[in-house]
Amino acid sequence: MSDFLLEARNLSAGYRGQAVVHDLDLQVAAGEIVCLFGPNGSGKTTSMLTLAGELPPIKGSTWLLGQECKAPLYERVRAGLSFITDERSLIFGLSTRDNLRLRGGSVADAIALFPELEPHLSRQAGLLSGGQQQMVAMARSLAARPKVLIADELSMGLAPQIVSRLLASLRQAADRGVGVLLVEQHVSQALNVCDRAYILNHGKVVLAGTAEELKRQSTDIEAAYLFGHQATETTES
Repeated sequence: MSDFLLEARNLSAGYRGQAVVHDLDLQVAAGEIVCLFGPNGSGKTTSMLTLAGELPPIKGSTWLLGQECKAPLYERVRAGLSFITDERSLIFGLSTRDNLRLRGGSVADAIALFPELEPHLSRQAGLLSGGQQQMVAMARSLAARPKVLIADELSMGLAPQIVSRLLASLRQAADRGVGVLLVEQHVSQALNVCDRAYILNHGKVVLAGTAEELKRQSTDIEAAYLFGHQATETTES
């Protein structure tokens, strides 16, 4: 058993037996947001896909709700996991209302989380703006009341005020006890809402710590992004 809601233990992951993530140790507890940062190609999405059950580990293990888990994504979803991909996974030909129903949560709960969607309930999801589509994906996931939420690149292509709105909703979910793992490129914005973070480069964690520690280490973060250097001072492991 484990006290964490989501965990990677000595995890190596990749494709066709070739690891692109190596020896990852990562934990997410109830009520916290943990961010996974890194340059393109560093292994962030591969890590998330493996933790969500879309990819099998090459080595090591993934743990969900305190137990080792080898189940596929759909079984993890039934157990309390929600996974928001960077593609938003909406059915564009359906209305906003029908998209909000797809995870089994109530439309009323979804609208309570994002009241700005209410005027668009009858519109086809494909006619919504990118920000509105991401709100639908977020509202649908949170209305299903997950125990763990994994979110990949919520901010991609969106205006800063929309990003702030989405990140604030994640913070509110965490404050209600949800464990959140977030991949994000907007480091400074994400550090304002998360509790801890890991930085990957070339498939390995090169820097980790609390949000407050990492805010004071901008030089180390820049080096981790550009060169994959380890932090000059050890933070939280």
